[in-house]
Amino acid sequence: MKSVTIYTDGACSGNPGPGGWGAILKYGDIEREISGGEKETTNNRMELLAVIKALEALKEPCKVALYTDSQYIVNAINKGWLKGWKAEGWKRKDGELKNPDLWQRLDKLISVHEVSFNWVKGHSDNEFNNRCDALAVEQRDKFS
Repeated sequence: MKSVTIYTDGACSGNPGPGGWGAILKYGDIEREISGGEKETTNNRMELLAVIKALEALKEPCKVALYTDSQYIVNAINKGWLKGWKAEGWKRKDGELKNPDLWQRLDKLISVHEVSFNWVKGHSDNEFNNRCDALAVEQRDKFS
């Protein structure tokens, strides 16, 4: 199984508002940047879409070290929230689950790949997170 490192970030002006996402995929010496955006979205949707699009870009099952500044995503996986939401029929015990369409897509992808989710501090000294942020902002600004 190939080992890939992925960095992701999302950006949004207003919540909802125009948004963008960016990701960097690293395999050995190879780096690939991908990004996209939407006219009317939320920050959490952009964070999730960055992770989803990066995992969808992999051509075969991989061992992935994924880095994001979204504690929401890291906690949903590492604290078992996603499994609980799935068991509850894509709902939270105390109400509506936001973005169930994206969580379902992510759930399918993490059943294909062996993914470890790692939190990095945003807008700090991680060059890859900062580059993902720049990609996301560039995409967001196309809609502003």
